Amino acid sequence: MAKPEVEFTPISTVEFKSCEPAIDGLSEAILARDDENDTVTRILKFEPGTDTSPNGVLTHEFWEEVFIFEGSFVDLRLNKTFKAGDWATRPPGMEHGPWHSENGAKMFEVRYYRQERSKDE
Repeated sequence: MAKPEVEFTPISTVEFKSCEPAIDGLSEAILARDDENDTVTRILKFEPGTDTSPNGVLTHEFWEEVFIFEGSFVDLRLNKTFKAGDWATRPPGMEHGPWHSENGAKMFEVRYYRQERSKDE
């Protein structure tokens, strides 16, 4: 099923649940999902003190676009702090994380797979 049609809706109507794999203090609110191609739009929430080190450095097979709209976190691999107003576009295979958020953060994220075109198209 394609992502649902949703008119403006308060974020308070969407439940935050633990992420997989579970990390203490890290949760997600799925705003929309297309189960056919695993496209996801979500809010990722870091509670104060969240440390994603147990997950190590991440890579994945999908595109990911993220925008931090509240708080901050430190990328432990890069030793760099990212804060509200910062954004990233990550192609498949790009290394990122792990992170630590001393005071908490929220991030808007869209994940999608890009269908490659053949050379004949």
